[in-house]
Amino acid sequence: MIHRLTQLFPLWALLFSLLAYWQPQWLVAGKPAIVPLLMLIMFGMGLSLRWEDFRQVFQRPGIIALGVVLQYSLMPLIAWGIGIALQLPQELLIGLVLVGACPGGTASNVIAYLARANVALSVAITFASTLVAVVATPLLTWLYLGERIPVPVTGLLLSLIQIVVIPVVAGCTLNTFLHRQLTSARAVFPLVSVAAIVIVIGIIVALNQGNIAEAGMAVFMAVMLHNALGLVGGYGIARLLRLDPQTARTLAIEVGMQNSGLGVALAIKHFTPLAALPGALFSVWHNLSGSLLASFWRRSTPEQ
Repeated sequence: MIHRLTQLFPLWALLFSLLAYWQPQWLVAGKPAIVPLLMLIMFGMGLSLRWEDFRQVFQRPGIIALGVVLQYSLMPLIAWGIGIALQLPQELLIGLVLVGACPGGTASNVIAYLARANVALSVAITFASTLVAVVATPLLTWLYLGERIPVPVTGLLLSLIQIVVIPVVAGCTLNTFLHRQLTSARAVFPLVSVAAIVIVIGIIVALNQGNIAEAGMAVFMAVMLHNALGLVGGYGIARLLRLDPQTARTLAIEVGMQNSGLGVALAIKHFTPLAALPGALFSVWHNLSGSLLASFWRRSTPEQ
């Protein structure tokens, strides 16, 4: 029963998103719950890991570096190309490129967990890309847009430590020392994580209902293409490099899913509310597309 409910993740995400769009006032007050819910998911993720998993990941620093390089090379280039091809207005082009120049976000770790990808690798790449963001995000923004913007890397790292590192370390430590005793908890936590991320997606949709309603078809298409090409590019390049399917899944998720919340914040602070629209739509869409992808991949164990 739990397994079946977990497999229906995309359906719950879609239904809750429609509900949130129809009656946003029911969920907008839930904004303060987003961080605790994400921490709960990360704790459950930690329960699926042991310290040995992280030791194995850090023995392959080249894979972490590849994930960071793919993210910062593919995503801003794809964003700029799509924006030019679709002839987006300058402010929307700025917003799309900003999202592409951002590091990975917490959502990628959640989707990696639900997709049975390499969670330890996902967390490591997210942390590394956030560290690199202090240089990469302003440099890429200047390169593609000719604009110089500061990135609040200290705040980003503190958030990452609070939302990802502490809960994952806590869960991983408990699982390492109490693995047998936590068998029941590990069995139920995927469903708890699905429920939590569905609620988070609903709250995000409710908070962005106005932006979604006002967005034109071109910006919707741009955001969907940006996300899809990032996912396909990350997976395809990984497989071309003869990496195993689980690692390829992880790289696809890390490359295709961005810290779009940072893109929104930077756009509002340094540009205009219109420039924040691609980031706001990306926040909604990459959770929905990631849910579908996680459900598809969860049904099969990748062959090595």
